[in-house]
Amino acid sequence: MVPAGPVVDVEPTRRRLTERQAEAVDQLLEAVEAEAAEHGYEGVSVRTVARRAGVAPATAYTYVSSKDHLLAELLWRRLLEVPEPAVDAGRPVASRLRVVVEDLGTIVGREPAVVAACTQALLSSNPDVKVLRDRIGHEVRRRLAAAVGEDADPAVVGVLVTTYFGALLTAGMGHMAYDRVPGFVAEAARRMTDGGSGR
Repeated sequence: MVPAGPVVDVEPTRRRLTERQAEAVDQLLEAVEAEAAEHGYEGVSVRTVARRAGVAPATAYTYVSSKDHLLAELLWRRLLEVPEPAVDAGRPVASRLRVVVEDLGTIVGREPAVVAACTQALLSSNPDVKVLRDRIGHEVRRRLAAAVGEDADPAVVGVLVTTYFGALLTAGMGHMAYDRVPGFVAEAARRMTDGGSGR
């Protein structure tokens, strides 16, 4: 379960980076995205990503601890690129949530195979992945809570967060199309917040 408390600002990569080192990490992230798109989770390795990025594998391992860490970092950065929508308090909760989830869905819309690989990476027990998993969970929770409103019931927000990540996992397993995730979560929200009355 995603904790509800504040997020400690921890640098996602393993150490503070110079500008040149940050560029190397950016190259690794571009390469892992391309590798995941072409080969899926199983076809990704730090070695192949490093080769594609033009970085020595030993250098790559100074920045990331595993392919799961690299994929989780990619998902975290893609999430931060999604602009936060303005929430119209006059609209029904389900409508507000749909806007937020559709915006979050732009992460998966570009390349579902990449998000499937990132989602699988988030299940890792790697401590570096855990830091990023917590940050991603906190950010998604914060956005969903903002859409529900100031008087958001924490239990409802918790169920919505679980529904969102559950839908992503279901899509990653091939049992749901990624483009159905926003509608699925919005419908769950409608049923929870207005009893399915269709408001």
